[in-house]
Amino acid sequence: MQDHPPFEIIDGDTGLGLVILADHATNLLPERYGRLGLPDSAFQRHIAYDIGVEGVVRGLNTRLNAPVVMSRFSRLLIDPNRGEDDPTLVMRISDGAIVPGNHPITPEEWQYRLETFHRPYHDAVSRTIGAVAARTGRAPLVISMHSFTPAWKGVARPWQVTVLWDTDHRAVRPLLAGLEALGDVVVGDNEPYDGALRGDTMFRHCMKPGIAHALIEIRQDEIGNETGIARWVERLAPILARLNADPALHTYEIFPSRTGPY
Repeated sequence: MQDHPPFEIIDGDTGLGLVILADHATNLLPERYGRLGLPDSAFQRHIAYDIGVEGVVRGLNTRLNAPVVMSRFSRLLIDPNRGEDDPTLVMRISDGAIVPGNHPITPEEWQYRLETFHRPYHDAVSRTIGAVAARTGRAPLVISMHSFTPAWKGVARPWQVTVLWDTDHRAVRPLLAGLEALGDVVVGDNEPYDGALRGDTMFRHCMKPGIAHALIEIRQDEIGNETGIARWVERLAPILARLNADPALHTYEIFPSRTGPY
């Protein structure tokens, strides 16, 4: 095992049929990269990781006992939620911050990051999904957790939680209904981003093989401390448990992608 493992698998009951992912869980970097030429403060921002998500997925693992796969490297090094041919895979500029350690970048270094971080993370996701499918004899339900900034370019974002998706609505519709039934939160549907992204984690591991899934985004000020994290774990755990208990969400069905043909 290398000095800086690219992923962490938090064990859970594969017989439950549920897998939880966190593509941007941490702001960690291997020692060889220093801070990529950025100040330490950059690694407390959303450009480096999804603030609050690690705590949420650990809490959901404790509550639900579902296996979790999360990255152990900053998205500034290489973004695991991008396809290998995506030009934003290694960001040169992120929300106004120039990343000196990424520009220029040699083809050899690009390939090294793919082979050392990006691909091992996705291999771990594939193995975990495969282990759940083998144990249950059914398609797993996959939930990916992310977080988003409270404002963008000076414009406040009203949603406290949102669901991103492409065209597979099976898990999305009941998930949105469950979130809206909470009554005290503003829920967004494909906000503040579009969930159809060719080559991303959901496209690769769920859309193409026909696995029911959803990507949940929580506004970062909602999960910026332990109290907020605990509150959202309490809100999400029963909703995800109800979804996972639905046999209709454990079948394989391939939906066309809005990004184009597979």
